[in-house]
Amino acid sequence: MSDGDTLFEIDRELDSLLDEIEEQAEENGSASPELLERFRQFCDAESEKVDRIGRFLSLMDNRMKYCRQQADRFQTRARSADAKIVSTKNMVLYFLAARGLKKIEGKEFTLRLQKNSQDSVEITDAGQVPITCRELELRIPGRVWQAVLALLPEDTSKVLANCIRYDTPSNDAIKEAASRCEQVPGAQIKRGVHLRVA
Repeated sequence: MSDGDTLFEIDRELDSLLDEIEEQAEENGSASPELLERFRQFCDAESEKVDRIGRFLSLMDNRMKYCRQQADRFQTRARSADAKIVSTKNMVLYFLAARGLKKIEGKEFTLRLQKNSQDSVEITDAGQVPITCRELELRIPGRVWQAVLALLPEDTSKVLANCIRYDTPSNDAIKEAASRCEQVPGAQIKRGVHLRVA
């Protein structure tokens, strides 16, 4: 027996030792002390292997939870950074418009007012934008998803609705609805300008 033995190998050895102990007990009335000591060593080794596996699984479980928390944290930070980008660009656009300027120059960058090549979406009230024009981020239990694929009964649809973790209006879906001449509550289509950083 060595530290490198796997749990399966130790288990196989234990089975073999139990057979030997049973044979000796039948022949001599009891097993030899050496055989019983070997059996005890293998029991201890199996217990240590079980503990190692338990520690490994506990470590991996904690690592998985930490990584998921980090992913959620980074997504939140990315959304925050995106909001700050939009806010800062809008502030510069307002500054340019208020002074009738087309651009302002620094030593490294030029901030220029530039006409968009296509219409953009302006969200006037995100809460009013219908679900068909939103992007959803979901964490759905497999059993719920399977039920949805089967037919989507009413009670399952309620559970599914509670799975939404984050949602935001989808510009592409809103533009598509507008192209079909559909009104999208909480949003409007217009040709705007954007800030180009060069």
